[in-house]
Amino acid sequence: MTNQALVHYGLFGEDIHTEPLGSGLINKTWRVAKKSTGEQFVLQQINRFVFLNPEDIAFNILLLAGHLKETHPDYLFVAALKTLEGQELAYADGEAYRLFPFVNGSHTIDAAQDASQAYQAAKQFGRFTRNCSGIDVFQLRTTIPDFHNLSLRIEQFEKALIQGNKERVRQSREMILFLQQHIQIAGEFEFEKTDLRIRCTHHDSKISNVLFDEQGNGICVIDLDTVMPGYFISDVGDMMRTYLSPVNEEEKDFSRVRVRPEFYRAIVDGYLSEMNGELTDFEKSYFHFAGKFMIYMQALRFLTDHLNDDRYYGSRYEGHNLVRAGNQATLLQRLLEFDPG
Repeated sequence: MTNQALVHYGLFGEDIHTEPLGSGLINKTWRVAKKSTGEQFVLQQINRFVFLNPEDIAFNILLLAGHLKETHPDYLFVAALKTLEGQELAYADGEAYRLFPFVNGSHTIDAAQDASQAYQAAKQFGRFTRNCSGIDVFQLRTTIPDFHNLSLRIEQFEKALIQGNKERVRQSREMILFLQQHIQIAGEFEFEKTDLRIRCTHHDSKISNVLFDEQGNGICVIDLDTVMPGYFISDVGDMMRTYLSPVNEEEKDFSRVRVRPEFYRAIVDGYLSEMNGELTDFEKSYFHFAGKFMIYMQALRFLTDHLNDDRYYGSRYEGHNLVRAGNQATLLQRLLEFDPG
């Protein structure tokens, strides 16, 4: 369907070459090149099972583009190109697509290999939120309702304990007990969230959503589908969840799951290099909590899916989501033991 979508942008024929791009799990992405000129683009198909209203994504990006052009004209914001009909999205056989210019000299990475990369990524997510500080955040539309709603994730977990696979519930007893013992993480957030400010937040701060230049410096953040009103702990916490350990949630050997102190400091320093003047002192005291919040929530989600027979994340082998949950529970334990100094 990609060729049908590209027609809306005047790109068609033998002059066009497409190839898959990136390792994202939600949207499908292709690099598009014009052979005659070498001009390159990025085409994305929006996952309509995750994003029920792609028009809300287009609305948010258009709103952000206008704000940033007016207030921070030197900031690189990779907005979608309009179709020949002047639309923000192209539709082909019921699927929604958008086309972006390819940023020459840029690249992405799938995992943070050194602390400098973590610092640069954290700096870019902080810069994005800071640059958007003047916008009326409540104009932004919610593209995934309850995306980081930990109380809801606990409700879903408790429901799975009752209605889920009985044998899996029995086999997961130790993991269930561990997560129940740390349920106060949700209670602390609900008690304190009125003192946390709602800002324009990316909500998906894995390092592959940052463009780097050839010298390893961060350029900007990309994949803005999940930009919504939210709390800074979503971005900082997800960076901690995905940058701190040298292995990701797929690792079965939990002895390899650990917190790298230099990466922890890089996340804090990188984010504060842009957001120090924006965050309150109270919010700054919640950096460590941000990691606990996001790691705990992801462990809950993996275990809930395991108990529900792998309906959401899927499974490549028996017990896959139980392994993922155990991995994240181990990372949570390591963070609880870690002294940030």
